[in-house]
Amino acid sequence: MTLDDSLTTVKGIGPRRAADLERVGLRTVGDLISRFPLRYEDRARFRDIAGIRPGETVTIAGTVASSATRLTRRPGFKIFDALIRDATGAIRAVWLNQPFMARVMQQGSRVVLYGQVDERAPAGLQMTGPQYELAGDGENDSIHTGRIVPIYEKAGAVTGRIQRRLMAEVIRQLPESRQELLPQWLELELELPRWRVAVAEAHFPPPDSNLEQLNAFRSPAQLRLIVEEFFCFQLGLLLRRREADAEQKPSIAVVDDRVREAIGRVVPFRLTAGQEQAFNDIANDLVRPQAMHRLLQGDVGAGKTIVALMAAVIAMENGLQAALMAPTEVLAEQHFLTIRRMFETAPYRVVLLTGSTAAAERRRTLEALASGHAQLVVGTHALVQQAVAFHRLGLVVIDEQHRFGVMQRAVLREKGWRPDVLVMTATPIPRTLALSAYGDLDVSTIRELPPGRTPVRTVARPQSARDEVYAFARRQLDAGRQIYIVYPLVEESAKVDVRAATEAADHLAADVFPEYRVGLLHGRLSSEEKDHVMRAVASGDIQVLVSTTVIEVGIDVANATLMIVEHAERFGLSQLHQLRGRVGRGPHPSYCALLFQAPLTGQGRERLDALIETSDGFVIAERDLALRGPGDCFGTRQSGAPTLRAGDLMRDHELMEQARRYAALALNKDGGTGLIEEVRRSWGHRFGLAGVG
Repeated sequence: MTLDDSLTTVKGIGPRRAADLERVGLRTVGDLISRFPLRYEDRARFRDIAGIRPGETVTIAGTVASSATRLTRRPGFKIFDALIRDATGAIRAVWLNQPFMARVMQQGSRVVLYGQVDERAPAGLQMTGPQYELAGDGENDSIHTGRIVPIYEKAGAVTGRIQRRLMAEVIRQLPESRQELLPQWLELELELPRWRVAVAEAHFPPPDSNLEQLNAFRSPAQLRLIVEEFFCFQLGLLLRRREADAEQKPSIAVVDDRVREAIGRVVPFRLTAGQEQAFNDIANDLVRPQAMHRLLQGDVGAGKTIVALMAAVIAMENGLQAALMAPTEVLAEQHFLTIRRMFETAPYRVVLLTGSTAAAERRRTLEALASGHAQLVVGTHALVQQAVAFHRLGLVVIDEQHRFGVMQRAVLREKGWRPDVLVMTATPIPRTLALSAYGDLDVSTIRELPPGRTPVRTVARPQSARDEVYAFARRQLDAGRQIYIVYPLVEESAKVDVRAATEAADHLAADVFPEYRVGLLHGRLSSEEKDHVMRAVASGDIQVLVSTTVIEVGIDVANATLMIVEHAERFGLSQLHQLRGRVGRGPHPSYCALLFQAPLTGQGRERLDALIETSDGFVIAERDLALRGPGDCFGTRQSGAPTLRAGDLMRDHELMEQARRYAALALNKDGGTGLIEEVRRSWGHRFGLAGVG
């Protein structure tokens, strides 16, 4: 049996099970053996029911003595409970609103339960919602009991018990040897077992294994598989970077006095130290013969766009075109208006291209880009459409890059001839993710904010305190300030989202702030309507702006001093930080009020507390990663987070850093070996990623 064999070749996997496994990403034998246990239970030593105590988390085995489904006062809500008995005593197990359990826990069935023990007077001891497994269905139980047992997440109708049986069958048939993906010198240095041994012991640990070590994913077998996965991932990133650096740019920029004077005319003010360092990094990249692949990260309002525009001036002064791609039309339009104003006296033609660009204007814009008469284009996803062609695209800037899929970034890059690529984010990337999702990029960071930015005081209040928050908002308005009120996505429906915001704006205008002008901004407005609203906010004609989350980035009004976020518990931490960054841009004290629906979940409370405690975007990014995990932080797999099976970016971040060092050593030591070819062949499929740069 080989790792590339289809799962349908495995005994016990028919079309229905194959479909269930495919739904969780398992298609081949290699995929299946890379599905590691959630945890391990020592079933060589089950606890006697008579000896367990409240508060303990235990594994027990017994027989269903009786069971019943009870109705409750809540319509449609049922409780199933079963009395589980072993030779020493009995305990009640309860499942809330899971009536199907009556078909599973039939009287006389042998079961294994895992969960926490509670004391429920007068019923005595009870386990609520324990994990369960039927035992003793006539097959040999040697892989299910009497040993340390792997516990797998259910995949459709493929239970953990079935997966153990399949895993044992597959491991039995694996070849004794395969192309080892770790160099022998690294195995010896870290004292790691060979791959075949590691796979077998990670799924079916030997009797003397340390259970605590296994559940911390720190056994020698598990470490071998984690290190191998991280090593291959980092080696692939280094190979991509080496191949990219081998390509020469057709046009290498020059930064001389003429270019410096042109930059000085566009940016006449002094940069912060962080901006200056970032610009120097980028300028050095632009004059190299290899294409730039750089990530520019900085907190909300740190001045990244100014640095990117200075890079664009270098490109344009060298006869090249530049493209800036933003994730939303509102942000693209904001960038376009800002850039056009800054370049008012400069000899560069700036054009805008979005999905809403009218047909005649779109045709003129495409002609100007193809002929080279337009030097800089600002746009959205519209820039990656097939009809868009450039005369000499030399610089690609991607703003809020985590909002784009890697394929969109790659398509825009392909429209030039090895252009320099700068990706920017105002959601700082935790070091762990920077080493993984952006391991093939150089990183520049702007940490400090420009002079004049005011710290924003943040408070969280329940919805019941809305009148108090509105009273404070009125005081801000009476003092001549402006405020924002943001509503979350209510459902996965733009229509519902817009209706909620529209109804709120009507209510605020008529009943809460009747003497002030209330404006409305949402994603379904036309470009002209959005531009009209934003001009009215910037000029002070609109004092209260009600918005959906399109306001998250790109709005810069110095007179706005209060951000009210409705249903703050529905937002991610980094998104709340972005929203807060819309105020505090002028000399006036500024505030952010987070209105939440009580009661909060534990994670909801942690999110709001984190925002209240710090305004440092880098600290918030780390907290967000810890709370939500890398997948949610990036949004989708395509956005750049690798698909990892053995390793976990949070738990194993130190191993990821070590793996990068080892991969660099291996590239120098083993530069032409079969290992490199195997990693190059399987890297994209293995980690679910395409080119980032």
